Amino acid sequence: MSPVEIKDSRRLTGPNILWDHAGAVLEAYGPEAEVEALVSAWRRHVRAMLDAVGWPSEEPAYRHFPGGASLAISAPIDVLYSATEVNEWAVETASAEISGRETPDLEEGVSRLRREIEGERSSALLALRDAAREHDVVFFSDDHRATIGLGKGSLTFGVKELPDPGSIDWTRVSDIPVAMITGTNGKSTTVRLVGAMVRAEGLIEGYSSTDGIVVDGVTVERGDYSGPEGARAVLRNKRVEAAVLETARGGMLRRGLPIPRADAALVTNVAEDHLGEFGIHDLPSLIETKLVVRRAVGQKGVLVLNADDPGLRARGADLGVPVAWFSLDIDRSGLRRDILEGSEAAWLEGEKLVRMRNWHREEVIPVGEIPVTLNGAARHNIANALSAILVGGRLGLSLEAMAVGLRRFAASPEENPGRGNLFELNGVTALVDFAHNAHGFRSLFEMAAALPVKRRLIILGQAGDRSNASILEQVSITWKAGFDRIIIKEMEVYLRGRRKGEIPGLIEAELRRLGVGDAVIGHADCEIEAVRQALGWARPGDLLLLLVYAERKETFELLRELQKAGWRPGKPLPVETRVVTF
Repeated sequence: MSPVEIKDSRRLTGPNILWDHAGAVLEAYGPEAEVEALVSAWRRHVRAMLDAVGWPSEEPAYRHFPGGASLAISAPIDVLYSATEVNEWAVETASAEISGRETPDLEEGVSRLRREIEGERSSALLALRDAAREHDVVFFSDDHRATIGLGKGSLTFGVKELPDPGSIDWTRVSDIPVAMITGTNGKSTTVRLVGAMVRAEGLIEGYSSTDGIVVDGVTVERGDYSGPEGARAVLRNKRVEAAVLETARGGMLRRGLPIPRADAALVTNVAEDHLGEFGIHDLPSLIETKLVVRRAVGQKGVLVLNADDPGLRARGADLGVPVAWFSLDIDRSGLRRDILEGSEAAWLEGEKLVRMRNWHREEVIPVGEIPVTLNGAARHNIANALSAILVGGRLGLSLEAMAVGLRRFAASPEENPGRGNLFELNGVTALVDFAHNAHGFRSLFEMAAALPVKRRLIILGQAGDRSNASILEQVSITWKAGFDRIIIKEMEVYLRGRRKGEIPGLIEAELRRLGVGDAVIGHADCEIEAVRQALGWARPGDLLLLLVYAERKETFELLRELQKAGWRPGKPLPVETRVVTF
């Protein structure tokens, strides 16, 4: 038999795509017959080991995917490193068996693994978790700290210095409203919209996203904090009175959800993106990944879903949790029927955003009063605003505060960096955005088509870890949008295994195949050079779509400098200065 490759053995610290339990998981890759044989043998051996180490109530689970399977076991939360060893032993033993090699000795494996389990075990951690359950507050932990309660009602202890639960003043421990937000596009913008609503209510908001951690309007950490680390940092902050957590696909697949309970969870949309990791190879599997957040809402919270997304619409009916829907077109999505039946919903009605809750219809705000919608041109941000209204309602926010938050939140680099940031430059409109997948491209181009401009330019490039098919699809979408100028950029920081020039060459070849000529195509060795070329091409009445990923900061600095200097199109740009170190 061909060998089966094992990858990504890891702990699952919270609810995940397989189940609600903590545990351990890994992926096995190989031909279907070999993987099936491995799974069958693994199930026998892992069951034997679970019983032998004293975990008879723990269970194995597996999930097939094209080219492999995920193999998992549940385990007590205090011994998850040992759980990965148990799982790996069972896989190693199963692999040896199906290949005809000598299998590891069971007694020797049991003895070793029991020692590891005993060394990792923490009865104090389990006692604290159980006490939190008795007092109906959230418990979560990591390698260094354990926390009971959330935000302003939280108490955090070092895992080596855990108190006796009976010594804790539980009147000081409480939870705060929490929302988890996931999806393919619109996550960060919606997190910030809900954060603005919380501030408008007079509460101290804490939120984590791909751009950092914000508390009370101040960025306390910069970087990608859309995983469990960012969530824990927000939920341990004693100032935070309501939390909004961007909950990325990668974090859910690597570790599961950061906490087991939330008042609201949102899936903005699901489109093919980041496929091929952790056994997620197609759209249905990606939908199931995003829907992991439903495990946190239970029967007391609500799962907010996009009725305009066909995949979510199809799955939303049988998830076993309360669902609230939002839609830009209630007739096309079929949402009108749900509304008539009393479902919680938010939708676009003419030029107004409307909410239905407990059979009560309320007009929230006109589209024209929401800056991020660009007076209705940015329909994807209308959808984000609708979803934010449903999330905000479940956080206990008033309708008035939600409207004020939507009015106050601007599409500026300071408040929403890289998401539809507009710069007016004496007749030239420059729009900086982070759109990087087909779904994001379509939304952005729909908005661009709605703006009254003379000519349109786009900067086009892609990271090296995207498939050729995905890149060619984005080129096709761009070509169909009818741009007057396309500047193909190189991004060395995002080569990710590709050769320099490979992605730009792929993009240009497809544009040429589609019939795009020399007058339309330009080239740039980096993003800021592409931005400077775009500005040099621009004339009054033009729209520049500056899709920048790696050099966003430099782009913002250049555009602000031009605004401050009163630069006019056709005039020279400031001399570029770069610090070179040797």
